[in-house]
Amino acid sequence: MERPLRIGITCHPSIGGSGILASALGEELARRGHEVHFISYERPIRLPEGAPRLHFHPVAVNDYGVFKYPDYTLPLSVKMAEVTRDHGLDVLHVHYAVPHATAALLARSMLPQGSRPRIVTTLHGTDTTLLGRDPGYGPAIRHALEHSDAVTTVSAYLRRETEQLLAIDRPIEVIHNFFTVRPFRRVRAEVRRELGVGNEALVVHASNLRPLKRIDLLLEAMARVRPADSFRLLILAGGDFSPYASEVRRLGLADRVIVRQNVGEIEDYLQAADLGLFTSEIESFCLSLLETMSLGIPSVATAVGGIPEVMEAGVTGLLAPFGDANGLARAVESLVRDPGRRSELGDAARRRARALFSADVIVPRYEELYSRVCSAGPPP
Repeated sequence: MERPLRIGITCHPSIGGSGILASALGEELARRGHEVHFISYERPIRLPEGAPRLHFHPVAVNDYGVFKYPDYTLPLSVKMAEVTRDHGLDVLHVHYAVPHATAALLARSMLPQGSRPRIVTTLHGTDTTLLGRDPGYGPAIRHALEHSDAVTTVSAYLRRETEQLLAIDRPIEVIHNFFTVRPFRRVRAEVRRELGVGNEALVVHASNLRPLKRIDLLLEAMARVRPADSFRLLILAGGDFSPYASEVRRLGLADRVIVRQNVGEIEDYLQAADLGLFTSEIESFCLSLLETMSLGIPSVATAVGGIPEVMEAGVTGLLAPFGDANGLARAVESLVRDPGRRSELGDAARRRARALFSADVIVPRYEELYSRVCSAGPPP
């Protein structure tokens, strides 16, 4: 790349795969010498403060009485245009098509021809699989994708879904997610003491608790694991777990389940675990699965969406059909009982994560994509 680029990134700032990936990408790009400007209504939860070449620009959202619902797209587009103008951004990289890609297109149209940035849109899942099916959103998503300079998806599965659901006839590049393990602040034994875990196997689940994550199936599967005192279940919740409290009690798991909400430094807790469990109904990639793999932790997961692209079944973890609570429970039991097998799968998981889903592998692909769109002539 001839010179460092000035890149604007917009993502959902709460805990969730897209925001975590976008934050990590911004950090890595800044580390590689690029100027990175995050534009969102809140600072992304995992975005560090004070890092060189890493900036945050908040979007003010006013709740005017004339509108029934507060509008975010218009103030976001204005802030995107302001930051692009003031800092000479080359690229606006937006994560999720709506409202972010729509706002980026509007922001670009506000700027004079010589100051218009290129727009790269990365799809993470529900902007295609959920909103893409909605007639109130589908046409807007299709328009945003057709007018972006480049479109990427985080899995081949999601590319196929996008092409089919939205009838998109343009190149879509698959660039998988990545994860970089940060230094631990506490040792494994200390974290397990804090959690009250002794010799039991610690099973971990991390998600934003959206309905598609199927926490009901997660709890049902763990309630069928035998013996019942052989495990503890740690749920790292990126949201409110209280709606599931009654289900925990009904299943007799009250003394087995530990919940930690909105954890920013997730590595401390993951490194204390023995295996992961992910019971999603659909996943475009499952970044939480990659997080466990990167730490050498094998997982049991449902064989849905992009998960088989991330995990090599029987080599780096175990897969079960979606909805099969018994199958999930038996897979968990097999790993709880066999530490040697856990270690074998975990070592293979760490090697796969480093070889296919590390920053050193993935970030240069984004840099090459930025360079390509910037050298393709002026944007419309």
